[in-house]
Amino acid sequence: MSPSALPDGEAAPEDGALPASAAAELHRRALGAYVHVPFCATRCGYCDFNTYTAAELGAEPGDARTSYLRALATEIDVAARTLTGAPPLSTVFFGGGTPTTLAVDDFASVLGRLRARLGMADDAEVTTEANPDSVTEQSLVGLREAGVNRISFGMQSSAPHVLATLERTHTPGRALQAVRWARAAGFDSVSLDLIYGTPGESLDDWRRSLDDALSVNPDHVSAYSLIVEDGTRLAAQVRRGVLPMPDEDDLADKYVIADQKLSAAGLDWYEVSNWARPGRECRHNMAYWTSENWWGFGPGAHSHVGGVRWWNVKRPRAYAARLLTDASAPGSPAAAREVLTDAERREERVLLELRLADGLPVDVLRPTERARIPDVVTSGLAVESAGRLRLTQRGRLLADAVIRDLLD
Repeated sequence: MSPSALPDGEAAPEDGALPASAAAELHRRALGAYVHVPFCATRCGYCDFNTYTAAELGAEPGDARTSYLRALATEIDVAARTLTGAPPLSTVFFGGGTPTTLAVDDFASVLGRLRARLGMADDAEVTTEANPDSVTEQSLVGLREAGVNRISFGMQSSAPHVLATLERTHTPGRALQAVRWARAAGFDSVSLDLIYGTPGESLDDWRRSLDDALSVNPDHVSAYSLIVEDGTRLAAQVRRGVLPMPDEDDLADKYVIADQKLSAAGLDWYEVSNWARPGRECRHNMAYWTSENWWGFGPGAHSHVGGVRWWNVKRPRAYAARLLTDASAPGSPAAAREVLTDAERREERVLLELRLADGLPVDVLRPTERARIPDVVTSGLAVESAGRLRLTQRGRLLADAVIRDLLD
């Protein structure tokens, strides 16, 4: 979908007003906030996220963080003026980058401003991502006291050679120790992120990583297949023949192993790459997958309100310059926007909801698409019951193909 102009006479959301069609949905849907923290101590070889080390920014880390936090506070004020009539925030998610490169006081400051300007539900889920070596026992206590109640650690693997290939800086046992510290600090929910399919990772390596992760009883586990993204150091190594491309059959075998082990440990899959104990699903990510409303704060962050989507400029310096140049009339950090048509919103709903354990209501599909359901069911890729289409385990392995075959 390409960026498109807004209807005549309607202002862009980043200009301080929402189109009438989007504003009408504000009070009917939950509202979340995503806060992008673009800083990392080092860049992992497989990562293509919008993140920057101090060397890449070309500025002292403290100065970069100071201007970032000032700009972030200003964007929160812009959102408050724009989202008139919205419910209080039901979720907040700090992602990155490495959010926990920020000081605990910075978390408290951002959350305080969000609460004061946008409101926050009493039971709001407040998540931060964290690298295991970016936290300490004391910093986790501070984060919990600041209002963060859910944490997701990037464990990735417990095999030293796999961590080395991924260029992760933490030791194999650090993630497990971080989970124990988070439990002691009183976090409501603790999640671990794992990656499978790294060149050189055996099936036994993957089994051991899963067993180690489960040994600390996480509430939630995300398991993602390694994707070789263009422009990364990993992609360059693959292109030169230093490392092989991940093997599709190997990835499928490892997904099945993960599903079996996690399910046996009491974590149910609720999205193709995510498993959780009952009631511990990530509410913020569920909002993405069910097309709820969220405002993305920070450099490169994406937002969605009522079928209008926009995204901010990527570079922290450009982001800060747009918001801080004129204190009396801050500019927009948005780089571009698009308004989804009804057809695009329906297609996106199919793409996202079919990946969920709850499945997709069949009546979302067009008659020509519903006519293809028997073939999908007969092939063992999905089951149809109670008016919903749900992927089987085999269907999850081929989710993109199933969705492509279903859609007109």
